[in-house]
Parts: sequence; structure tokens; C-alpha cells
Amino acid sequence: MDSFISVVIPNYNGSSTIRECLRAVFSSDYDNYEVIVVDDCSTDGSQDIIPEFPCRIIQLKNHAGASSARNRGAEEAEGDILFFTDSDCILLPDTLKRVNESIRQQSRAVIVGGTYTRLSHDRRFFSDFQSVFINYSETKHLNSPDYIPTHAMAIYKEDFIKIGGFREDFYPIVEDVEFSHRAKRQGYRLVINPDIQVQHIFNYSLRGSLQNACRKSTYWTAYSIENRDILADSGTASIELKVSVISLFIMLFFLLLWIPTKWLSLLYAAAGICFLNFLINCRLFRAFYEAGGMLFALLSVLYYTTLYSFTVGLGAIGGILKYYQNSKTVKK
Repeated sequence: MDSFISVVIPNYNGSSTIRECLRAVFSSDYDNYEVIVVDDCSTDGSQDIIPEFPCRIIQLKNHAGASSARNRGAEEAEGDILFFTDSDCILLPDTLKRVNESIRQQSRAVIVGGTYTRLSHDRRFFSDFQSVFINYSETKHLNSPDYIPTHAMAIYKEDFIKIGGFREDFYPIVEDVEFSHRAKRQGYRLVINPDIQVQHIFNYSLRGSLQNACRKSTYWTAYSIENRDILADSGTASIELKVSVISLFIMLFFLLLWIPTKWLSLLYAAAGICFLNFLINCRLFRAFYEAGGMLFALLSVLYYTTLYSFTVGLGAIGGILKYYQNSKTVKK
């Protein structure tokens, strides 16, 4: 018998995406499920869209964040299995079927995750770049991922309660990372099934892509310092990205030093670092090519190794400052 799945979707001002999100959920090939939308005090009219679909609606009294919304949805869920996704994600027709098959094949003490499709829903360059990057990063370690993302997370409700739910007094963006780490400390296994996919609506321009990169890097760095795993190969906070960021800043330093000195050894060293970075990131670059062809790959590699890595580096610096600022506040 198929498991009863509760699809939990937090919504905050998602009027531009929530209709497509819910339309996709209710087009599922799977039959045994319910949909719970937890609205986090939206002000954009999305509350008027949600009732168009036969889902359960929970309205929070105060704006509390995605973690609180997910926890409230999980509390009200009637399914044995919780499947968390976002209001800007599009489930494929077979997503819930694959969730059911995958989690039933595992032992009870497990959290099963999926990922984004390689190409985004809106098919803009910066959106496709981000979708390929996340798909590649989240599917490198299928049987030992560092975390399970909340855009496609499946867990037994009983286990979710035992773990303690998502922390509501925590950094945004990385609440799923912290939850996964806490679950692992309690003996739970994490598994990624690359066939469990959702398509994301990014609608990224250059500015939106860079803002997202900086914001994510800031919070992820602050958490990683606190968790003492700054060099971990953690999904999108991957070793490849960290190497790309460090390589870029070293090369910039060498080039700036070369301007007054004209030492050719600095240029040779910069070229060597660039070559090493390309070697370490070659599998990601291949993923760009396989997803969108040669032109897309060339543009993606250029963007990834320059503006994107530079912005991630700036975000990391901001994360270091945020961590030490928080440390001083705690000591006081």
C-alpha cells in the first residue's frame, strides 16, 4: 500500500509562483497525499490564490519565517511521511511516486532528499546556471550527503518530531543544513535520490543571482565557523566553489602585485592557480556543457570563476564578521 504523504509548503509573498507550484502538485501521478500550505503573513495577494486549490491552509498570526511555517505544517500533517518543498518549486508528475518508493526502501532512521532539475523552470541564463550548479553539488555524494535540502526533503513524521523540527531561532537559508547535522548526531542516515526532482522558478537576473550568492555565503560561512566545518564539502558550499573563490582572490592578489613589480613569476603562478582551479572544477564544467551545450558552458564557466566566485568571497567575509559580531553579543 502506498504511504500517505503530507506535502508541506511554506509561503511568504509567493504570488508570482504559488499558483504554478500548487497546479504541479495537484497534477501528480501519485494519489495518496495531502497538501498543506502554511502562509507566513503574506501581503502580496498570494492568500487569495491558495484557496483555488483543494489544499489545507494554515495562516500564521505573526510573520515568523520558513522554519516556523514548516514546523507548523508538520504538526498539522496527517501523513506518515512529510515532504517539504517551497512555494517557488514545481513538482514533476512522478516526484511523489519516487518519494514513496525511495523512502520505503530505506530503514526508518533515514531522511531522503531530492534536488533541482538541471534546467530551471523559467529558462533564464542565470537561473539555469544556478539550477545546474545546485543539481551537480547536491548529487555528488548520494549515500553520504552533508545535508538534505528543504526544497525536496522526505522524512517520516515520527522521526521529524524526534529530531526536534527546524530551529526557529537560527540563520535563514541554512536551517536545513543545521537540521540535517542535528539528525546525523542523533543517528539518522541521509540519502539523496537524484530521481526525486523539483523544478525551481528562480527568475534570476545578474543582480538577483549575485545577491543570492552573497546572502547565502554570508549565513553559510557564519554557520560553518560556528559548526567548525568551514572546509567541508557541503552541497552547494562545495569544495569546488571554495577552491574557485580562494583561487580567484589569490590570482587577483598576484596580479595587483605584478603591476608595480613586473615579476613574471607572479603571472606564471596566477596561471598555474587558474589551471588547478579548472582541474578541480572540471566535473561541474562538464555538467554545464551536458545541460546547455557549449555556449552555455563557456558563459557559465566564465561567470562562475569570476563574478560569482568574487561575490561568494565577499559574502564569506561578511559571514566571518557576522560570526564574530554574534560571538561578542553572546559574551555580553
